[in-house]
Amino acid sequence: MILYFVLILVLIGIDQGIKMMTVANLSLGQVVNIIPNWFSLTRLNNSGAAWSILEGQKWFFVLVGLIATGLIITFMFHYKEKKMYLISLSLILAGTIGNLIDRIHNGYVVDMFQLDFVNFPIFNGADIFLTIGIIILTVLIIKEK
Repeated sequence: MILYFVLILVLIGIDQGIKMMTVANLSLGQVVNIIPNWFSLTRLNNSGAAWSILEGQKWFFVLVGLIATGLIITFMFHYKEKKMYLISLSLILAGTIGNLIDRIHNGYVVDMFQLDFVNFPIFNGADIFLTIGIIILTVLIIKEK
């Protein structure tokens, strides 16, 4: 189990490092094209969820994040013998805590990754970890049934 908690800490560090570099190098709203028409870096401060849903509801998101953190840790101990479950839950927990840190510290989440070829919300590293973790967990649950 310790290995998974080390993984979580490393992923949180990566997420927070990317966010710190974004804040240090991009002004709010600044866009830097990386791959024209495909991928850009765009600095946003998002006080809501995807597409700014429930914008400005800091304490709601903090509460949800804290509850989710507790539940995920509980599930990790419940599934401690199942490696893929632990990997998926570690990714989900790292993403949850990464965004929770932002919400508590800043009142918003720093987003920066923009897919230019589709109308999709700008997102961050924690969102990537959450998405990959949820996909893995969904596949595991479907395969188990």
